[in-house]
Amino acid sequence: MEEQFLPEIWQERIKKEGFEQTSLIQEKVFSALYQGKSLVGVAPTGTGKTLAYLWPTLLKLQPKHGNQLLIVTPSQELGVQVADVARPWALDLNLQVQSLIGGANKKRQIEKLKKKPEVLIGTPGRLVELIKEKKLKAANIQTVILDEADQLLQKEAVGFMQTVIKSIPNTSQYAFFSATATKALPAIKQLFQQEFPVIDVSKEDKSHQQVAHYYLVFPTRRKVDALRSLGHLTDFQGLIFFNEVQDLGSAEEKLRYHKLPVASLASDKSKLSRKDALEKFRKQQLTELLSTDVASRGLDIADLYYVVNAEVPSSKESYLHRAGRIGRMGKTGAVITIVQEDSLPQLKKITKSLELSLQEIYLYEGQLTTEKPKAQPIKKKKTAKSQANKSKKSKKKTTKKSQKTSSNKG
Repeated sequence: MEEQFLPEIWQERIKKEGFEQTSLIQEKVFSALYQGKSLVGVAPTGTGKTLAYLWPTLLKLQPKHGNQLLIVTPSQELGVQVADVARPWALDLNLQVQSLIGGANKKRQIEKLKKKPEVLIGTPGRLVELIKEKKLKAANIQTVILDEADQLLQKEAVGFMQTVIKSIPNTSQYAFFSATATKALPAIKQLFQQEFPVIDVSKEDKSHQQVAHYYLVFPTRRKVDALRSLGHLTDFQGLIFFNEVQDLGSAEEKLRYHKLPVASLASDKSKLSRKDALEKFRKQQLTELLSTDVASRGLDIADLYYVVNAEVPSSKESYLHRAGRIGRMGKTGAVITIVQEDSLPQLKKITKSLELSLQEIYLYEGQLTTEKPKAQPIKKKKTAKSQANKSKKSKKKTTKKSQKTSSNKG
């Protein structure tokens, strides 16, 4: 992608927002998407996939010609984030963006749909609701983007996507994006009865190599103690991942009891509660933000350095997406996974399959260190028996000394 092909107003925005250069995925998919071709885009997390599909598809839209571009995201948080990214670029081209996110006010969304915005960004459940109620007429949709496609096409979600796809013209362009989009290829083939070309820059793109991967050994019963200690480190702020929502809830309660500023993005929390937690975390008003994999997809938190797995993730894909919350666009970061002796082999297997270097880290004297702390010498306890023996020895020495002194005097 050559920057001179972009509108002048976008070139100004690129300079204003401090883009040094386009990423590999942005370069590789631009022409194909602009020409209306369908594809699967695969790139490491944090390498600019959102703008990779936004730039070419926005340029194809015609102002005041109704709904033309539909972007589907698996979570409310990611949907809001994509809408926030899209709006300024769209506004530069006189295009309107409308989010259709579950949990938000549906009546307000329906009112805004009457204005026929060119760009729609939604979650599957809410999109299906609006389609069934005939409030969303998708007959003019020309391009459909599935962001985090492998998650959107999992067994529990694919039914929603089938309903959405049936309402869209057969001639529409489709693009599927994710760091692990190749996992979705069988589902894509089954859904569309065809294969799409794959543009995969995972091995070429080295921008994510600034992230270090560590493990911290702590007994299961003291896991919350480890999180508490991490939360008290100087300048520490971390996104903490759990496999199960009930473990998250228990940890949040204990950390709050110890007055640590934490909140959660648990799936059982309301949209407003999750939005408030995310905003506070971004403003650095929270030390730790606790979540399940609901926050591992696409969320971009500026300058976040730490991701902590409270336990070994259930799959390598889960580990990869969690780790992708840091080290974005070449920045540095650290992933710390809390393990026990029996779970360490599982973590090593995951990191080996992802070709990641893993190192042990220690919590020692209020600091994180990769140097193993020296074992402290064990001091013997003073017992009544040892004190008595010591007293006897001392008495004998005194007696011998006095005897020697007496003989010298004689």
